Amino acid sequence: MFQIQNQVLRPQVTAHLAQTMSLLQMPATEIRQKIRTELANNPALEIVEDRRCPSCGRIISTPGPCPVCSQSYDNKLDEPIVFISSPEDFPGSYTNKGGQRGSNEVSYDNLAPQVEDLPSFVLRQIAPEIREDERLIAAHILNNLDEDGLLSVPLEEISQYYHVPLSRVTRVADIIKHAEPAGVGASSPTEALLIQLSLLKEDTNVPRLAEEAIQKGMKDLSKHSYRKLAKELNTSYEHAQEIAEFIRANLNPYPGRAFWGDFRQPSKPQTQAYHQPDIILKEVENSPQRRLIVEIISPYRGTLRINPLFRQAQKQAPDEKSEAWAKDIENAGLLIKCLQQRNHTMEQLMTKLVTEQRSYILSGDPASMQPQTQAEMSVHLGVHESTISRAVSDKSVQLPNRKIIPLKRFFDRSLPVRTTLLRLVENEDTPLTDTELVEELSLAGYNIARRTVAKYRAMEGILSSRLRQKV
Repeated sequence: MFQIQNQVLRPQVTAHLAQTMSLLQMPATEIRQKIRTELANNPALEIVEDRRCPSCGRIISTPGPCPVCSQSYDNKLDEPIVFISSPEDFPGSYTNKGGQRGSNEVSYDNLAPQVEDLPSFVLRQIAPEIREDERLIAAHILNNLDEDGLLSVPLEEISQYYHVPLSRVTRVADIIKHAEPAGVGASSPTEALLIQLSLLKEDTNVPRLAEEAIQKGMKDLSKHSYRKLAKELNTSYEHAQEIAEFIRANLNPYPGRAFWGDFRQPSKPQTQAYHQPDIILKEVENSPQRRLIVEIISPYRGTLRINPLFRQAQKQAPDEKSEAWAKDIENAGLLIKCLQQRNHTMEQLMTKLVTEQRSYILSGDPASMQPQTQAEMSVHLGVHESTISRAVSDKSVQLPNRKIIPLKRFFDRSLPVRTTLLRLVENEDTPLTDTELVEELSLAGYNIARRTVAKYRAMEGILSSRLRQKV
């Protein structure tokens, strides 16, 4: 008996979990479309125009949180007031300071960055260094890079194509090779490594014989044959091993696969922009404690419920329709429960997140953000890390200063470091090398490696010290 019962319940539990996870990952606009589809296809589901509290079910006559449920916040002034907000109309619009709703109040500054491919990223860097009539040559070189960031055509061919001297094409190619990622546009992995090594010599102590090791011992390096490499360089085994470790830690034979720009070069273009926020953060008016309100935008207006007339009719349904109608009621109830679970998870997440990131939310200064990962948040809330990942995915937040940011930015541990890095570069009298930036960041409390500084520079579009000097 119990075995049969378990077999009946297991599909329902699985369907509930699967649909909850799916809804959790969707932004409000996608859920809105799903609900429209369900309303059109399922006669058991209906939406009524009254506005009810998702927690206690009471009808709410005024905008804002439920007056009954929000009383629990009165004794916890340091916690934000979190509630699910019903949009004024089905397509969706959001609240302004006066309590009225309208999309013209939303600021679109600081949106998610547009994906930039490798040729565009490099061309933007070198533009100040090349003449206007050389840009076609540069574009031709960059558009003939393979997936490793190496040039797949000889420079002689480009020279003949544009009927210009080879020396002119070579000059443009050299400028490209010394942009970031260093070595891009090289003809081989060996050349890419040598270029990177020459740039490192400007601000780093490079092991003796490192250049000869790249020129003569690439095969031994790739096979970790340090004894053969030592013999080739006429040096000790320990020194050969030191050279190999330095090359492995600091150089990349395939520049296109290194970390560059805002993203690595995608195999498929991915663009993302936030037109309307999924969550609105604002301050309580005239609050001396600067208390925060978290308004999680509901994807639909009104209240979803099972149509009572349809439920009553199902009891008297003809035999050929009874099973189908019962299935409609079951699907409608499942959708309502999954939406409630989604709302509950979002409320838990935003309560914890806003409490911990209060300083950043109020100031808008990324340097004040508290470093946190999705894994740490999952432990705080007692859920699986994948639940947090889905809750954060494709969601956007409007800050009190009316800027819209992706929700996942709260979990970017590198953001405070990158913000500090930007300020150091903006305020430098003379361009600081990566080694000097490491020292300055250490004084600011961020202990990171030189290679990480180079990565963060690329993410923020900051040129190398050599290129900043020229600009």
